[in-house]
Amino acid sequence: APKPSVINMARQFLGEWAALEFDDNGVPTHSSEEQKRTESEVAPFLKQERSISLLKAAHAKYLRAGLAGLSQRFEHLDASRPWLIYWILHSMDLLGMEITPEETASCIDTLRRCQSPSGGFGGNIGQLPHLAPTYAAVNAIAILGTQEAYEVIDRPGLYRFLDSLRQPDGSFIMHYDGEVDVRGVYCAVSAATLAGVIDDALFAGTPTWLASCQTYEGGFAAVPGTEAHGGYGFCAFAACVQLRADHLIRKDALLRWAAMRQMRFEGGFQGRTHKLVDGCYSFWMGGLFPLLHYSMACDDPSRELLAKIGPGWLFDTEALRDYVLFCCQDPKGGLIDKPGKKPDYYHTCYCLSGIASAQYFAAQDPHALINSLRPTDPIHNVSMIKTRRMKDFFSGRPL
Repeated sequence: APKPSVINMARQFLGEWAALEFDDNGVPTHSSEEQKRTESEVAPFLKQERSISLLKAAHAKYLRAGLAGLSQRFEHLDASRPWLIYWILHSMDLLGMEITPEETASCIDTLRRCQSPSGGFGGNIGQLPHLAPTYAAVNAIAILGTQEAYEVIDRPGLYRFLDSLRQPDGSFIMHYDGEVDVRGVYCAVSAATLAGVIDDALFAGTPTWLASCQTYEGGFAAVPGTEAHGGYGFCAFAACVQLRADHLIRKDALLRWAAMRQMRFEGGFQGRTHKLVDGCYSFWMGGLFPLLHYSMACDDPSRELLAKIGPGWLFDTEALRDYVLFCCQDPKGGLIDKPGKKPDYYHTCYCLSGIASAQYFAAQDPHALINSLRPTDPIHNVSMIKTRRMKDFFSGRPL
């Protein structure tokens, strides 16, 4: 049987939630006051003595409406059209929703028009190609999963675009004359892998640069010498695993840092030390654990380590599930950062992705769970069957 939740055991046997509340040791700060306020807002949701299910029908309605068209209040996301398509399609796919031929055709048309003549994808039609929307566009194409969708990608142009952003030290800038950070590497590695354009020359020196971004805490910063952050940690380590360079990483330190980001009261994750819980880190932090589990298992052919770990992802999956289901679901559809926030497609995508990652581990049958979702590929965050299908399609095809 799965191990009981450490956090829920504490809630049960300590008999009171106060034991899990943040203690500022009599030295209040702005951060500590924000943490206490967040705990007070979360507590009524978590203390409910009832079960709760994933509101699949409500979320499905919310997602389908977004794919049909967005209101003027989304104007600030004008440069994020491939992202919106990806967030919505991936959420639909995780929920097991069918993407209609009409929806598929509409998405393909939009993504085709967001592709730059010079290669790569921009955030909207006619905009500068950028690694972030390129990653989102390629992932969306993988989810659509048709030959017509795959053939949207100008693969020679994509390779030239990626190569033009590579720096002498193996890092990548996000766009022409843009900033360097580990997100760029991850987006480039993921897109190149799915589109079948990856080679050694494109990522020469990249593993060493990624390793240099690991901080004294164990996490990863955007660039060497800055603060560790959950999103950067996932991007850096996922890229290392994909490049078969995870041996360069201090994995014990990364595991400790990641595990310490789970909030003992709320059950969800924060992205940095002394920051607040946020539903999106259900994936950006929670998604690290399957990768660490896989990497550490490869280092342990005798499986002694796995035997000690038991059936889990090295964090409290039950507590994370409770945070997402009780605190992050809008009854009308969509998921949120934390109580008091409004639903959006970004948090819907990454809350669901975090739950999907947490459900699929050894000795547990996800199909027996009432809240089960489709498994997501731990590197690309696209369902596993879709990533395999796209890689098979491009395998062996010349540029």
